[in-house]
Amino acid sequence: MFGWEFPPHILGGLGTASYGLTQGMAQCGDMDITFVIPKPWGDEDRSFAQIIGASQVPVTWRDVSREYVEQRIGKVMDPDLYFRLRDHLYADFNYLRTNDLGCLEFSGRYPDNLLEEINNYSITAGVIARTLDFDIIHSHDWLTYPAGIHAKQVTGKPLVIHVHATDYDRSRGNVNPTVFNIERDGMLHADHIITVSNLTRNTVIEKYGIDPAKVTTVHNAVVPLSQELLDVEVTKPKEKVVTFLGRITMQKGPEYFVEAAAKVLKNNRNVRFVMAGSGDMMDKMIDLAARRGISDRFHFPGFQKGKQVYEMLKASDVYIMPSVSEPFGISPLEAMQMGVPSIISKQSGCAEILDHVIKTDYWDIDAMADAINAIITSPAMYNTMRKEGLEEVAKITWDKAGQKVIDIYNKVLAR
Repeated sequence: MFGWEFPPHILGGLGTASYGLTQGMAQCGDMDITFVIPKPWGDEDRSFAQIIGASQVPVTWRDVSREYVEQRIGKVMDPDLYFRLRDHLYADFNYLRTNDLGCLEFSGRYPDNLLEEINNYSITAGVIARTLDFDIIHSHDWLTYPAGIHAKQVTGKPLVIHVHATDYDRSRGNVNPTVFNIERDGMLHADHIITVSNLTRNTVIEKYGIDPAKVTTVHNAVVPLSQELLDVEVTKPKEKVVTFLGRITMQKGPEYFVEAAAKVLKNNRNVRFVMAGSGDMMDKMIDLAARRGISDRFHFPGFQKGKQVYEMLKASDVYIMPSVSEPFGISPLEAMQMGVPSIISKQSGCAEILDHVIKTDYWDIDAMADAINAIITSPAMYNTMRKEGLEEVAKITWDKAGQKVIDIYNKVLAR
């Protein structure tokens, strides 16, 4: 598997989904999974997958001792693997900037030179593919499609790509041609395509011109929460709390959240609104809240990770995801796990599998405001949504999604 993120170092839903799916597949048994990421940190959960960092894969020969390799990268990679990889170099990449081990540097994030990192990552994929023994290649999202294609060309092994989002979702249709071409290239080279929702499947078929027979939907799921997270202690404010948690970007519809908040606050000042996350629209949203005269009821706590997410949800009475185009959207499921009634846009993939939520169009701020009001003013409705949401989300597990992926593998391998 090629992926760009892996917990605990994640910058969005991609890392969460990659982790959950990999763990779910491992639970199905008879799986040997190697997960490649640009840069490991050493604290990843390696109990169900071997983690390889592209930043520890040599692309040029270096005459180094085992002791030196152990000292340099022993925390994140077995030195024996480094030497195995070093002995499968297939071209002279001395023109690239490499370090003392002959490896390329990666940020482990989404840097300004992202396209260069994507290309470098695909070079390391060639070394990995020549060295390891495997049956199938699985690439998560567009950043890793070139790596998957390279591994396929080197070995002739089948490639499955996993579309977690397309540039149509991220850009509200104002597509970046470079990204579009990388995405379409991945789709054309793939032996099969997995999408996280039927919404995304339709985009792949209609916008990228892909044969429907080649595209299968496997909806995302959630990892059951530990008792420690379920029991996080928070001080609840006296007012009701309505929370948005995600990237503050065009795709996520943050302005609709602010506008719905303004409508709720016209009739009920006993509510606080939280927009948790970071993104290029944050300053605009702070400005919009000020223009609507609701800044005193609005909080912008910034990017939340790990335990902070669950503390925020525990303190919330309503969770809302007003995304304009959301391929899936795991966050409402996480909110439901914490017993928080959720409102989601009809334009989200998770709307296809969730029944015990309120669904509105992302642009319908009146419907959103009405839904918020109904939940915060009716204890009966709040309790029903809380209870039914908990029961529903408990059945949405990664092992079921994992089994569907394994079935696709078997079909592609003609087993």
